[in-house]
Amino acid sequence: MTIYGYARVSTAGQSLNEQKSTLKYAGADIIMSEKYSGTTTARPQFEKLVHLIKPNDTLIVTKLDRFARNTREALNLIDSLLKEKIIIKVLNLGTIDNTPMGRMIVRTLLSVAEMERDMIIERTQAGKIFAKQHNPNYKEGRPKRKKDSRAVAIFEYSQNHTVKATAEAFNISPRTVQYTKKLFNQDKI
Repeated sequence: MTIYGYARVSTAGQSLNEQKSTLKYAGADIIMSEKYSGTTTARPQFEKLVHLIKPNDTLIVTKLDRFARNTREALNLIDSLLKEKIIIKVLNLGTIDNTPMGRMIVRTLLSVAEMERDMIIERTQAGKIFAKQHNPNYKEGRPKRKKDSRAVAIFEYSQNHTVKATAEAFNISPRTVQYTKKLFNQDKI
């Protein structure tokens, strides 16, 4: 009996580290992870996991919406795993059991998660419409960052020094150095 963990974030800018750490602490032997939106049905690592997992193995996720944000897809997936006698543990919920009450709880929570996501999209769209109508200078998307002298200095210093040395010289994290280099290399600053 193997314990599998599955971690997913929606965007490339988000980190999987917290989920992976939580899954490892919860006892996952093997952790599969990927960066795909919950609305995307093509998730190669999850599909690979579903093919690896066997009856009496356990699948752990940190939250129910890691399966999918689409209620129908998540229900079909959970039902098929339960029929294969896979144990499903959702860390902020508990073990999903293949009983009428267990299935009702899952359906209810998935419906609430989908409604919440839809409401966020509605509010975002309404906010954009309001901003366009009331702000003649409104531009959709994030504002372009201006080059600031500290970022330029970090980037230039990093061209001749290691990430670690640059981080120490500027008293910043190595991740900040990497991010600054990435932004300059993509001409986004």
